[in-house]
This record gives sequence, structure tokens and C-alpha cells, in this order.
Amino acid sequence: MGKGKLSKFAEMEAFGHVVQATYSHLNNNDYYLKGKWAADFFKNNSPITLELGCGKGEYTVELARKFPEKNFIGVDIKGARMWKGASQAQEYGLKNLAFLRTNIEMIDLFFGENEVAEIWLTFPDPQMKKTKKRLIATNFIEKYRNFLSAKGVIHLKTDSNFLFKYTSLMVAENKFNVLAKTGNLYESDLLDDILGIQTFYEKQWLSRGITIKYIAFRPNKNEHLSEPDVEIEKDLYRSFGRSARELP
Repeated sequence: MGKGKLSKFAEMEAFGHVVQATYSHLNNNDYYLKGKWAADFFKNNSPITLELGCGKGEYTVELARKFPEKNFIGVDIKGARMWKGASQAQEYGLKNLAFLRTNIEMIDLFFGENEVAEIWLTFPDPQMKKTKKRLIATNFIEKYRNFLSAKGVIHLKTDSNFLFKYTSLMVAENKFNVLAKTGNLYESDLLDDILGIQTFYEKQWLSRGITIKYIAFRPNKNEHLSEPDVEIEKDLYRSFGRSARELP
């Protein structure tokens, strides 16, 4: 590991708003703040929004700046990326923002029933070959439903036609309530101050003329979930900073 990464990890250890708890820390046990983030960590009773796979944390930071009356937590396993957002939060003095470095596969060990109001997925890897690794797949939705409030909302912003189509089919298959949907965000009337926040990856996609897709939905709590049994055309371009997708 490079000296730069080591120094970033060391710096984050000193940040009071950064929690680092991976598999080895928890060993499949619930985290001690589960169900208590608002009261014990943020010291308030405000609603909590998660950004899963937050990367550099741009979305989480901007949401926290725009909505000081709410709590926000950015979640990712990549500490070197997260350092940027964590440093900005420190610089801005944001008291309503935390970063959690952990594996999203164990996210339900961190949050209790009805503890989270919203989930944002901003440009996650489409994982075109492995359904169960998609952060929007039903195995992850099952986990999210454990801690989303009754009116909890899941938001997806993506460059990927594949992931957008998959999500649309999955939502329809499970009869989730669609609150908003567009295949071209910047040509739609949905664009606002929140959806206009741009991450590092989003700026890259836009510079290449790739349209941004968005869908927001409310998953039901009681139904058994099923995957759509449909073949979806794969994306035919390389992704910035990720492994290659399908190429022409």
C-alpha cells in the first residue's frame, strides 16, 4: 500500500465523523450504533439518508450542506476515496454528516428497523455479469427493507443503460411504487438542486455525451422478492476507473 493511502487512513482514524468497521471488526455481530445513530452519534432525532457506494463522497457532502436539518451517512469500503469527502466535511464543519467505511454486504448490521429514510445509489458499478453484486439487486433490497422506514425511498442515478433497464424491470416485477423515472435526467423536468449535484463519475459521463438516468421508488415491506427473468443488452463502453464492461 502506498504512503499516500496510509497517511489518508491514519488521518481518517482521527476524524470523529468517520466510522471504520469491516468484517473483522464485527464478525457478523450488530454494530453498537445500530438503531441509535440519530440519538447517540448525531445527538438529534433527525431523519437519516444513506449514500451507498459513496466513493469520494461528493453527493453526501453536498446533501449535508443543502439540508442541515437532516443527517447523512456516506458508505463505502474504499477508504482512500472516502478521505476526500471526509476531509471536506471536516473543513466545512458539517455536524450532520458521517462516513462509514465498511462492506455494503453487511449494511443491515449497522442500521435498525425504520432507522433510514432514504438511500441514494449514485453511479454504482452495474455488475453486468453478477446479479447478486448489484447494489440494486433484490438480495440488497431485502437488506435495505430491514431498516428503511415505511415511506423510505431508494434513488438510483446511473450512466448505465443496462443497470437502468434492470432496475426498471426489477421494480416492475416486484410491484414497487415508482415515484420518479427518466432515461435522460438533464432533458427532463425532474432536474432540481438535488439531482443536479454531480459526482466525479457523472462529470465524466456527461463529458462523453452519455445520458444520465434516474429512478426513485418505494419498496414494499411484505412481499417476497423475485428477479426479472429477462435478457438485458449490455453496455458497450469502458467505464472510468472501473474494470472494462462489454466492448464492441
